[in-house]
Amino acid sequence: MAALTDVRQRGEMAVSEHSIMTKKRKRQDDFQKVKLKVGKKKPKLENATTTNFRTKTIHLPEQLKEDRILPTNNRKLNIKDLLSQMHHYNAGVKQSALLGLKDLLSQYPFLIDTHLSNILSEVTAVFTDKDANVRLAAVQLLQFLAPKIRAEQISPFFPLVSAHLSSAMTHITEGIQEDSLKVLDILLEQYPALITGRSSILLKNFVELISHQQLSKGLVNRDRSQSWILSVNPNRRLTSQQWRLKVLVRLGKFLQALADGSSRLRESEGLQEQKENPHATSNSIIINWKELASDQQHIQVYENGGSQPNVSSQFRLRYLIGGLGTVDESLTSSESLKGFIEIIIPLLIECWIEAVPPQLATSVGNGIEREPLQVMQQVLNIISLLWKLSKQHDETHKLESWLRKNYLDDFKHHFMSNFPYALKELTKHRRKDTSKSVKYCTILFNNVDHLLLNLTLSDIMVSLANNSTLQKDSNWIEMIRKFVTETLEDGSRLNSKQLNRLLGVSWRLMQIQPNREATETLMKAVYTLYQQRGLILPVRTLLLKFFSKIYQKEELRSYRLRNRSRVISRWLAGLPLQLSNLGSRNPELSTQLIDIIHTAAARANKELLKSLQATALQIYDPQEGTMVVLPTESQQRLVQLVYFLPSLHADLLSHLSRCCIMGRLSASLAVTLIGILHMRSSFSGWKHSLADWLLNDMDYLSFLFSTLAGFSKEELTWLQSLRGVPHVIQTQLSPVLLYLTDLDQFLHHWEIAEAVCHSLLVITSRRQSFDVLQNAISKHLVGLTVIPDSTVGCVFGVLCKLLDHTCVVNESLLPFLASCCYSLLYFLLTLEKGEAEHLKKRDKLWGVCVSILAFIPGVLKLMLQTLRVNRVGPEELHVVGQMLRLLLQHAPLRTQMLNNAVLVQQIIKNITTLKSGGVQEQWLTDLHYCFSVYITGHPQGPSALSAVY
Repeated sequence: MAALTDVRQRGEMAVSEHSIMTKKRKRQDDFQKVKLKVGKKKPKLENATTTNFRTKTIHLPEQLKEDRILPTNNRKLNIKDLLSQMHHYNAGVKQSALLGLKDLLSQYPFLIDTHLSNILSEVTAVFTDKDANVRLAAVQLLQFLAPKIRAEQISPFFPLVSAHLSSAMTHITEGIQEDSLKVLDILLEQYPALITGRSSILLKNFVELISHQQLSKGLVNRDRSQSWILSVNPNRRLTSQQWRLKVLVRLGKFLQALADGSSRLRESEGLQEQKENPHATSNSIIINWKELASDQQHIQVYENGGSQPNVSSQFRLRYLIGGLGTVDESLTSSESLKGFIEIIIPLLIECWIEAVPPQLATSVGNGIEREPLQVMQQVLNIISLLWKLSKQHDETHKLESWLRKNYLDDFKHHFMSNFPYALKELTKHRRKDTSKSVKYCTILFNNVDHLLLNLTLSDIMVSLANNSTLQKDSNWIEMIRKFVTETLEDGSRLNSKQLNRLLGVSWRLMQIQPNREATETLMKAVYTLYQQRGLILPVRTLLLKFFSKIYQKEELRSYRLRNRSRVISRWLAGLPLQLSNLGSRNPELSTQLIDIIHTAAARANKELLKSLQATALQIYDPQEGTMVVLPTESQQRLVQLVYFLPSLHADLLSHLSRCCIMGRLSASLAVTLIGILHMRSSFSGWKHSLADWLLNDMDYLSFLFSTLAGFSKEELTWLQSLRGVPHVIQTQLSPVLLYLTDLDQFLHHWEIAEAVCHSLLVITSRRQSFDVLQNAISKHLVGLTVIPDSTVGCVFGVLCKLLDHTCVVNESLLPFLASCCYSLLYFLLTLEKGEAEHLKKRDKLWGVCVSILAFIPGVLKLMLQTLRVNRVGPEELHVVGQMLRLLLQHAPLRTQMLNNAVLVQQIIKNITTLKSGGVQEQWLTDLHYCFSVYITGHPQGPSALSAVY
């Protein structure tokens, strides 16, 4: 065992020595230099790169397909490239991206809709960029985009826009704050409803722009109105007054948008200036009873009346933001409004004091320079808007009392101490500004602004007064009353904004002090302004509404307590003459005058009705009267006004008849006018005697016949001289020639004749009505050579409808009717297919011709007797034969034709004799056949007929 162990140890030692020698040899081989021999190839290195491979391109056509179809600008950048550059650290790159984006979107507007979310998120993010050029480019891009994006499109993203705007308004950098006002201007102009929906945040931002909150310990227990003071920043490039003016102007616009968006603001006192639709005058529903009875018109009755729903609900849907039901309170409640008023009013008073310090005001009098005057105007404008908003929530007048209690003394002390204010004239030594915009602004404020300031202040002050406080406030109320009266009597040109304020103050003063002497003085002053010539439409409209409102308020009083104002009576009496002189020069103003006249006439105002009667001939003149030159809506009101006229004499009825038949009124309005005159006649069935109000029977019947004739006496006389013209149809067998009217005139006349016929049919004595009509025909139409086709057709139609068993036709009228019948039939049978206009008359005229021949037997007999075919040429002979064939075939005339069989047989014999020399034509064969069938009762050939003859 010991020996074996010794051998094993020796073997292991030998192996280890061998391995050590091998590693040493390998280490020497690694660092051994390779010897290169001439003519032999150099061995490759172990780390040599293998280059014996091939490359192939990989095509991915779908990967970049979307980006390739996106349009690019002139720098070959698409919208994604431009939006990505908005995050670049370099201000020049961001500005270039904004300008390129504007250029791209102007060329390809459809990109706005498809990338709206990305565009808004990137553009609004640079509202707070530190570089002024980038912000300017962002404002320009937003101004370009806003008109192209609808409110419903931007609404989902507006919280983001509002958040960036709020961040910019509250930024510590002055330049960003100034640019934020430009953004606000754009949003207020394009999206007023959306921006005012965030008013609770933005109103606080406005306050922080011009003031800061005191945080000292001594002010902890003080109210919030005293914790805010005006801030002054010496580092700003603008003066403190200029900066506050900019902020106050935007705050005024914001509150104006908030007030305009309120549906209940329309109920506030004073006159509201029409902005969205100046043409609208009423909200009434016009009902056509005929269409309503035939289910052609449907009337939707809304809960609050009117043609449009006006639902004013107290319930609001809340915004769900972050899962919490938070509501943007804004100024929708009286408490939130009071809170904002408590903060802003003291600041506004400070701005006023800063603009006009007390010591400066006493030294320079009432003259104020332009810039302080602008600040004062904006201060008063904001207070006025807050007062308007307060009226929405002041149903019990609690808020009005609170405003008076807290602010009347301050307003009297600071505002009324130097009332009224005037603009200080610029001295000659002042450096002249070369800027046109500044020059225009100076001229504008020299002429206007001080007056608007005084009126706004008056409006604010009178809103704090009432009947119970009249004695306490008599001093400053008399100051305002004197100023208003002098302004009205001054005769200076006022714009609509100034006049709206002025009339609002006047109205409030009349409510505060309703005695006759005070109100008459103010109304006389307003009437003096109203009588000026050349007033613009908005000014004239406001004055009309002011007087109309006073008149309606007077009418609401009971008859015993009603105290007629002389000024209102004089104003009403002058309206018809104004309407007559105005005509069509200003249709909008004419419409407003008509509405007021109609209201007063419906209430039987004596002064107005007397004036209306005196000017009725001018208003209803058929040539250039007011009624025929105005639009259809105004014409309808004037037609309705006829019902209220005290007297309808013959001359006025003649004018109305001409208005109906000349086509200056539509057929439906003419029918309405005829119906109104029927209601004024004694034939309408009045139970009580109204002799002074009713129409004279002869004048009424004369009106009906003149309208039925369709042409005046002068026009019919002129037609008698027409010969050989295309519009006159002449025959050889009838002394009556037809004048062909245009299709529109024909249809208009036909529709009016149906209304005339209805008025004649409702007369109790049918025979009396028929006798009046045929006597009028004999007097005015018989003896005429040329008669319009519409006149003949309408007269025939009315005669047939009036005729019954009690009526007796005048024998002297039959020849005229027979001649007219033949002329009409000849015209209908000679119509050619190319005369499409006259072909549309065929059915109506043929129907009345057949009816007159069937109902009055003597007419057919006389017409057949006048058919002396030996006097006519071959062309008219063919027409006579065709006429006889059609009369024979017509069933209603079959009895009459049998009674006149001898005459018919003689006429056919004469025609056959005249055509015997040649080949018999087909029309003659048809005539023989019809005579055989309908007269003799059995068919006979032509040879048999000739044997009979």
